[in-house]
Amino acid sequence: MRTQDLSLLMIFDAIMTEGAITRAADRLAMTQPAVSNALSRMRVAWKDELFVKDGRGIQPTSFARNLWSQIQEPLGQLETAVNPDDFEPATARRTFRIAATDSMVDMVWGPLRKIIEKDAPGINVYAVPYSTRDAEDMLKDAEAELAFAKQYRQDSVIRADHLIDPRWVVVMRPDHPLAKEQLTLNEFVNADHLLVSLTGDVTGPTDQALNNLGLKRRVAMSVNQFHNVPSLLNQTNLICVAPSLVLEKEIFSGELAVFETPVEISTSPVSLLWHKRQDMDAGLKWVRDLIVSIIRERVERHEMLLSQCCRKGYCAATVKRFMEERHSVCTQVVAQTPDDAHANIKKVKVAS
Repeated sequence: MRTQDLSLLMIFDAIMTEGAITRAADRLAMTQPAVSNALSRMRVAWKDELFVKDGRGIQPTSFARNLWSQIQEPLGQLETAVNPDDFEPATARRTFRIAATDSMVDMVWGPLRKIIEKDAPGINVYAVPYSTRDAEDMLKDAEAELAFAKQYRQDSVIRADHLIDPRWVVVMRPDHPLAKEQLTLNEFVNADHLLVSLTGDVTGPTDQALNNLGLKRRVAMSVNQFHNVPSLLNQTNLICVAPSLVLEKEIFSGELAVFETPVEISTSPVSLLWHKRQDMDAGLKWVRDLIVSIIRERVERHEMLLSQCCRKGYCAATVKRFMEERHSVCTQVVAQTPDDAHANIKKVKVAS
């Protein structure tokens, strides 16, 4: 490969990474006209427009995206081979794009920015909106360097660091009719529920847990952002099942009453993902380590405080008794007529 070709690839990589010619110039310590001239040479050499205007920004063509997916790993390997430890936070000028939900941004961005302002003022961190379903694709397509994801599937090219096993709780306004010492299963099932759904689905782990008991709740309203929850709960008689961490401020301030869930709800572990091509990226490792440290410290403090204010909800004996009663009735149904069976099933009451 000619030196000029390698230089163009490095400039192209910077434009793709930064998403703007001006920021690419800053990253490369070049002038903007110099980067623009290099882009013109690329268009001639590679016979493609590469980038098109999109409002005030630019968008890569399909050729550019495909090219970038092929050159990122070898360029990264070259950089690592030449400068394996070439990352000094105090002098580094880099931008990291992280695919994150609003709850993860709330948890991480503030503490992370404080560290950056003190130790690495040239570092930028951009939140990239996404659905948890396409986190891995975003990393593979180099649309982000890091991503938060639930229930990570093993992949030969995606790395993962486990962060959290979220704890589900029930929250409601403090003067809600159900805000007593204990929330029973019967009260929980018969309440009107608010569901937070990032995908638009109106069922979740809570519904699966209830379905296992032959029960069903009413999801009366749904939202797609956790920050909508406190306001809605304080204006209504809705209750909501949510990970306690994402409503930590409202729970510990007393704005929301918090209860254990009356049924056991399976948790969805949250991991921090990155592509294996950046295993040796010292800068990315620095950011990863900070994020992991911030979250784990937050979780440890959170669990200690939550134990002091969470009211009783789950009762293993109640659920066990209900399951035994349900099993007994279902066994009797087998030997009965359809009319008699229907009458007996209706007699099953949720234990309070």
